[in-house]
Amino acid sequence: MESDGKSRMESERSATGTRLFSPPIEAALLMIFVCACFSGMSALIRDMSSEISPFEIAFFRNAIGLALLLPVMWRIGFNVPKGPVLKAYGIRALIGICAMWAWYSALSFTPLAEAITLNFTVALWMIPVAILLLGEKVGLRRWAATIVGFCGVLIVMQPGAQTVNLGSLLAIFAALMFAISMALVRILTRTERPIAIVFYMNLIMTPLSLGPAIAYWTMPNLAQWGWLLFIGFLATIAHFGMARALSLVEASSIIPLDFTRLPFAAAIGYFAFGEVPSVWLWPGAALIAASAIYIARREAKLQRAATTPNALSD
Repeated sequence: MESDGKSRMESERSATGTRLFSPPIEAALLMIFVCACFSGMSALIRDMSSEISPFEIAFFRNAIGLALLLPVMWRIGFNVPKGPVLKAYGIRALIGICAMWAWYSALSFTPLAEAITLNFTVALWMIPVAILLLGEKVGLRRWAATIVGFCGVLIVMQPGAQTVNLGSLLAIFAALMFAISMALVRILTRTERPIAIVFYMNLIMTPLSLGPAIAYWTMPNLAQWGWLLFIGFLATIAHFGMARALSLVEASSIIPLDFTRLPFAAAIGYFAFGEVPSVWLWPGAALIAASAIYIARREAKLQRAATTPNALSD
C-alpha cells in the first residue's frame, strides 16, 4: 500500500517535473536549428537576389518581422523609448540596416559557403569594437587570437592568388557592421528587454529600408511573395530560438555550434547552386572558428573571474 502510494507520487512527479532534454542538450539542439534557419534564409536571399533587389528583400524581411512581433509586444505591453535610449535605438537601427544591405548584397555576389565563412569574423571585429565603444580592456591573448582569425580570412580570400571580389569585401564590411550593432545591443540590454530591442529594431529599420527598396522596386509575383514571407518567418523564429538557447546556458558554451552554419551552407550551395567550396575555404574557416571560439570562451572566463578577488589577467 505504502509502496503503491510512493510509486504513484514518483510517477506524478516525473510526469510534471521532467524535461524531454536537459538544458545543455536543448540549447545545443536549438542552436543547430537556428543555424539551419539562417543558412536556409541566406540561400533563399541568394536565389531571389537575381530577380529582386537585396534592398527590397531587406525591406520585406524587416516589415514581416515587425508584423510577426507586433502581437507579442501588444500582449506584454509597450514601453516607448525616450531620450538617450531612443537615440541608441536609432543608431543601432541605422548600423543594422547598413549591415543588412551589405550582407544581402554579398550573398548575391559570393558563393554561399564563402560568404558564411567571412561572416564569422563578427567575433573578431568585436575586439576592436569593444575597445572603442564599450571601453573594454583587451589583453595579448585575445589580440593574438584575433590576428590568427584574420589570417584565416586571408586564406579564404587569397588576395595574392586572385582578384578580391566585391562580394567578399561586402561580407567583411557587413561583419564589421554586425559587430558594432551587437556592441550597441550590449549597451541597450542594460535597461531594455531583449524582445523590445528586436521589436524596436524592426520598427525603425522598416521605414529606413523603404527608400532604397522603392528605388529598386520590382513587384513580386505570387511565388516570390511566399518566399519573402518565409524569409521573414525564418529570421524571426531563428532570433527567438537563439534567445531561448541563450536563456538556458552561457553564450560561450553554444557559440562553437554557430559554425555548423558552414556545413549547412556548403551542402545547400552544392545541391542548390552547384557551388564547390575552394580547397582553401576549410583551413581558413578552421582558423576563424578556432580564434572566435577562443575569444568567446576567454571573455566568459574573464567575466566570471572578475567577480572573484583574484581575477585572471588577459
